[in-house]
Amino acid sequence: MITITDLHKSYPARGAKDTIVEALKGIDLEVADGEIFGVVGQSGAGKSTLIRCVNLLERPTSGTITVGGQDLTTLSDAELRTARHGIGMVFQHFNLLSSRTVRENVEFGLEITGVSKSERAARSAEILELVGLTDRASAYPSQLSGGQKQRVGIARALAGNPRVLLSDEATSSLDPETTDSILQLLKDLNRKLGLTILLITHEMEVVKKICDSAALIEDGRIVESGNVIDLLNTPGSKIAHALFPLGESNGAPGNTVIEIMYAGHLSDEPIVAKLSREFGIDVNILGAAVEIVSGKRVGRMRLELPGSAASNAVPISRLKDSGLFVEVLEGVSA
Repeated sequence: MITITDLHKSYPARGAKDTIVEALKGIDLEVADGEIFGVVGQSGAGKSTLIRCVNLLERPTSGTITVGGQDLTTLSDAELRTARHGIGMVFQHFNLLSSRTVRENVEFGLEITGVSKSERAARSAEILELVGLTDRASAYPSQLSGGQKQRVGIARALAGNPRVLLSDEATSSLDPETTDSILQLLKDLNRKLGLTILLITHEMEVVKKICDSAALIEDGRIVESGNVIDLLNTPGSKIAHALFPLGESNGAPGNTVIEIMYAGHLSDEPIVAKLSREFGIDVNILGAAVEIVSGKRVGRMRLELPGSAASNAVPISRLKDSGLFVEVLEGVSA
């Protein structure tokens, strides 16, 4: 649904006319039709610039952005306005019109594009029911909670029946409970409407809870990208280790430290007990976590095995043969 190719964005530095800041440095990204894709990174990494380039709120310096098979970078202003009807956007700070009611905020974009009053009313009623705000249609933004304001923002973004929804840090100003409710709403909308959702966030919990795929952006570059479950099976994946922080326990000198990842039915297996019984070794658990990731029960565990990696080749092979992802941590075992 979204293909970004060799995307660059540069602009003059604030207060330094002759200095150029390169915010995006050759971004390549693909978002499949109907998936929830998260771009995660720290402040200043280029996340917001990237998502604003997707609907050309920011014009890229070079590169192409294709949405639904249409290269937006080649369109005239009039053609781009039409193309944007298929791309909704949700903002971090809501950006609601304070002088308009909830219903009028949702209808605002439709009004601008010339949709009739009766059609606007029917569409806003439909969308407000979808986001759970039918009873707040006549309220003003000042009368709403943060979560309700964001639901209005989502409803407004959906009013034009887009195929793609962009989310710019939509939950970062909300408390944890409200964040969970908004993420669940986005997941429900993705399923019910077949929406493709591209969201940016600095919170790994967002990726863990709703994303099918994810990418990590650092200093204007995508450093890793892929299906979340596949990334958990990728040696050295920064996203995988951020999703499952297991601390810095390194074990004793001379022993082997491994990390294993398991999903589905394997998460219920007594892995450590079976390993100890079969090979007669004392296995030390250095860290463990079990979470729901992309709707699947997934676990990650760091184990210390007595002896060198070579002496543990057979038990490590047995773990791999049972369907587990196993990584021997270099620089940890001695």
